[in-house]
Amino acid sequence: MMPPNLARLLDAFTLMPERQERIQALIGIAKRFRPVPEGVARRPFPEDRKVPACESEAYLWAEPQEDGTLRFHFAVENPQGISAMAMAVILDETLSGVPLEQVAQVPQDLPYRLFGNELSMGKSMGLMGMVSMVQATARRQFERQKATTPN
Repeated sequence: MMPPNLARLLDAFTLMPERQERIQALIGIAKRFRPVPEGVARRPFPEDRKVPACESEAYLWAEPQEDGTLRFHFAVENPQGISAMAMAVILDETLSGVPLEQVAQVPQDLPYRLFGNELSMGKSMGLMGMVSMVQATARRQFERQKATTPN
């Protein structure tokens, strides 16, 4: 099942057939980017938090919430990393607080659905790396919870 907020966002992007309109929407989303709070992480960021293949040097943290979900935080070290910032905002705003099973099943082609098929190879690899890392983090947390929950 697609998380409801992500489904709504994808529906909105489907209604934007013009590439320029989509780009402007993503730039607007990127402007909402807030770096990882210092209470969660401080520089220098550890390599195990770095998103593989991301040219913008994105990092991910997942903060467990009381309801068993995760709150996602990102750092994007490249100040020109507008696409990575937009993806970080989208992943946080649509997947934080969502059941882990839903987060783990977010479509891998999410970057193409949002940014269009014109993505460069490098950019698409980095954005898909962000999605993959969020999915893997949710899967690990879900497995951890299952292992500690009495039957």
